[in-house]
Amino acid sequence: MQTNELNWIFQIIFLAFFFIIFFYNQRMQLWMMQKQIEAALRELQQMSNEGKDLLIKIVNEKGKPKEDPRDRLQALMDFFVVEPVNADPAGVIWRMEHILDIRKFRWEKEVAEIAPAASRDVAANIEGTIEAAMSVYYIFKVIRHFLLLGKKTKSLILIMQVQMQLPLIMLIAKAIFKALKAFGSGIPIGDGVGPFIVSGLVREYSRKSLPLITKEYTEDITLIEQNIEGRNAFIIRATGPGARVGKPGEAIKKLVEEKNGQINHLIMIDAGLKLEGEKTGTIIEGVGAVIGGPPVEKYKIEEAAGVKYQLPMDGIVIEESQEDAFSPLGKDLVNAIPRAIERVKNMIMTRTSEGENVIIAGIGNCCGIGD
Repeated sequence: MQTNELNWIFQIIFLAFFFIIFFYNQRMQLWMMQKQIEAALRELQQMSNEGKDLLIKIVNEKGKPKEDPRDRLQALMDFFVVEPVNADPAGVIWRMEHILDIRKFRWEKEVAEIAPAASRDVAANIEGTIEAAMSVYYIFKVIRHFLLLGKKTKSLILIMQVQMQLPLIMLIAKAIFKALKAFGSGIPIGDGVGPFIVSGLVREYSRKSLPLITKEYTEDITLIEQNIEGRNAFIIRATGPGARVGKPGEAIKKLVEEKNGQINHLIMIDAGLKLEGEKTGTIIEGVGAVIGGPPVEKYKIEEAAGVKYQLPMDGIVIEESQEDAFSPLGKDLVNAIPRAIERVKNMIMTRTSEGENVIIAGIGNCCGIGD
């Protein structure tokens, strides 16, 4: 009798559990996914708040503002840029450059007013810190938007799409948060490995002959003329140690035009995104304009060096993850710098002759990398 009663009890529990799973499975999945997103959202909010607090601290310590900068900094967190229309592609590159120039001018003016005591390099670092803080805040807002929208519509598909991409989103957010701290402290980041390499090349050969350095050759770009193994090397990089990228495409275009196309080779060095399973600091070679970001500078290089003068364009890429690119310069990337310098020297000696002109461009952010 007792055994039969237990069997009935277990069967009732099993049937109840079965019907709950059958009718409420999606709701249970939705609830579990929502909890995962909410936990990530709290972490994003904490990173965003810490980033804002760090930004305010830097502005107060180094910028000496006359009034509380919180409101103006919060306004910059919501700053937006409207891309030019590309339905009619003719001239879209120059329209994009115009928009980017306006944005840069606006940000420089805002930082100058918010942090009037900051030097030019410190102001550039503050700009980089603001951009990183803005990116973390934007990721937080987007995730919050889809979470609330998913709750409002009870859409399993919408919540599932966010939850499935959450690990990658959090990886990017944490990497940007590291960049925020690096910009605030003026520490070199992984994206600056290109300028680091060309600076090392200049230091090595400056022991034999002093280089000619022209700061602000173009906006935020330094040009260094150096004799390397009997070649006339024109080395281009962003002006440091502020967090700048500059306009390397404009500098290369200007230099090629000034030399009337009498440039025999163009070598570009930049950080590149590695695939999972590849080792950080791996050096690979290729051809073409090796430069990321908006296509404006790449277009200038291809038009001037490629189409007009048909210059050979070689590229050297130092592989790293997205997290490495935003984080302070790691051991693997530091160890790759001497090897990359040897690659550049070998490329110069095997692909150019003595007396020829060669442009060497180190592409990347110059935060913490002096001239």
